[in-house]
Amino acid sequence: MKLIADSGSTKTSWKLIDGSGHIKNIKTSGLNPYSQPEESIIQEVEKVLFPETGTGIQEIYFYGAGIVNAEKGDIIRRALNRIYPEAIVETHSDVLGAARALFGDQAGIACILGTGSNACLYDGKQIAHGISPLGFILGDEGSGSVMGRKLLGDYFKDVMPSRLRDEFGKQFGITREEALNRVYRTEKPNQFLAQFVPFLSENSNSAYCQEFVQHNFMEFFERNVSKLPDYTQYPIGFIGSVAFYFSQILNNTASYFGFEETTIIKEPIDGLEKYYSIK
Repeated sequence: MKLIADSGSTKTSWKLIDGSGHIKNIKTSGLNPYSQPEESIIQEVEKVLFPETGTGIQEIYFYGAGIVNAEKGDIIRRALNRIYPEAIVETHSDVLGAARALFGDQAGIACILGTGSNACLYDGKQIAHGISPLGFILGDEGSGSVMGRKLLGDYFKDVMPSRLRDEFGKQFGITREEALNRVYRTEKPNQFLAQFVPFLSENSNSAYCQEFVQHNFMEFFERNVSKLPDYTQYPIGFIGSVAFYFSQILNNTASYFGFEETTIIKEPIDGLEKYYSIK
């Protein structure tokens, strides 16, 4: 039996494929070796995943946020081998997972626009060139965490139009003190900030919201996509909830930068299933 996983900041999507080709979908919390100790990952796998799979797993292909190098990948590999000692485990970055889900064995520019953001040039096998995302403070342009950060700033600094500001206040009821505490003194501030992004979608008829999202997507292209070599010579694709829910604005922005067509997928797990079904 084979396990395929795509892990983001908040959740992990798994595909269990048995010898007859039957597929079972499983969800666990996000498994991030950059922010979680190995024992915490083991506990989540043992408690939530193993009861759904049982024994007999022979191959595991894990793609995840936080796998920025071999050392972080080894944390995931050791944790999975503790529960599935007979399995061959491969660990890869979420960016490579996005690229393989979008393009299979073909070259292209693969982008992630979710809680975080990323862009890379994929040669059909591996990442040929990448731009460091740098996280929501220094980078992550166009992501949910950065748009949430800017949206919250516009709210407290009275930049947001008054009607929307009233709606935002009613919907979230957040004080300046609470926002400062959640961002600067608690864990996972990126997830806290990203929760405000649906407000932009809910008010998408507003000129402010449309311009806000477009400006953030322009920054993503300018500071990431356009820095890739010969970027206009490749097809481009996007994965993530931000890309999915703001697809029209994203398509318009891609067109501005010279891309005739874009591929947008909310989650990569189905594409990864297809990728491994022909291996």
